[in-house]
Amino acid sequence: MELMVLLNALVTRLLFVLHSLIGVWRVTAVKKEPKYWLLALLNLLLCLETGLTLKFKQGRGYKWFSPAIFLYLICIVPSLWLLEIHHGTQYCGNEPGAVQVNVSNQDFNQSRDSSHGSEGTDHHIIQTAKVFVNQLSTICETVWTLALHQTFLLLLVVGRWLLPIGVEITRDQLSQLLLMFVGTAADILEFASETLDIEDVRKNYALINAILAVWTWSMLQFPLDLAVQHIGCKPSASARRIPSLLLCRYSAELWNIGVSLFIQDGPFFIVRSILMGHFRIFNQMLVFFTAKNILVVTLQLYRLAVITLDFRATVVQKSRKGEVCCCPCEPYEARAHPTSQQENEMKEFVAFPPKEESQAPSEDH
Repeated sequence: MELMVLLNALVTRLLFVLHSLIGVWRVTAVKKEPKYWLLALLNLLLCLETGLTLKFKQGRGYKWFSPAIFLYLICIVPSLWLLEIHHGTQYCGNEPGAVQVNVSNQDFNQSRDSSHGSEGTDHHIIQTAKVFVNQLSTICETVWTLALHQTFLLLLVVGRWLLPIGVEITRDQLSQLLLMFVGTAADILEFASETLDIEDVRKNYALINAILAVWTWSMLQFPLDLAVQHIGCKPSASARRIPSLLLCRYSAELWNIGVSLFIQDGPFFIVRSILMGHFRIFNQMLVFFTAKNILVVTLQLYRLAVITLDFRATVVQKSRKGEVCCCPCEPYEARAHPTSQQENEMKEFVAFPPKEESQAPSEDH
């Protein structure tokens, strides 16, 4: 096992655990009930996954799926739910915070002047930690919650970057995936902060739960790597059907379209449309991002139509040449001798072939 692979695997999971524990601490501080520390037990799943990954995968990732990211979601999402549902009304003014910081710094300077020697150094470190914790405690709840949301999404991207990649995914594919995650994380953060900050939404607990449910559903795309990986054809592709061939050739593109329509932009558009249409909630940013979701959904449907027409044209061209499969990995024997089932599917699929361009009339001389 390479040392860097081991170090990256351990450091990334340690960051996940620390961030999850900070979220549990904030929930316990806000609710003022120690029983919420039980949420920290969810990190045992991540510790178990770490041990299994180091033992059986030598610290490297899995194909198409990241268990570490998925378990990190399980650890941190319940804390964010509780913080958003509570949504304290603590005042976030600048002046009270500044007074508290000045008093803390004065106490810190006095304790530093009165400390000498090794014991004074230890006391100095302890006092510094106390001052730091006291200053963190003065930050209002809404700022804490937003900061946890932001660091959560940033840590998802950075953690996926640091996690050792498996043999199935290349560095080029990983770079594409990280760029997609950055844009996705920005959209998800905007959706959660923009909709939950509306005053009329905060008064309706059903709306809060619905928005958080859609937000949680959109997070499920982060553990998956299908957006940059092609499924590929198996050698026994002679019995494949038309949908299987389409998925074989455009697996990554179809996954991106499916994520946008059913996991991110589609659900976001539905929620925003309900807010404007049923609850009569309007503001400039809500209207803008609703229009943005409509545009993205329309472009994804257009992309799906382009892919389907391109695949259909390829099938028509190959069927005229006596071939069936459009996958380059299928052996020639399977393409040269199609089965009766494939012939029937081809006849149905190319029943209406694309029109050929008419030849231009010849010029008279």
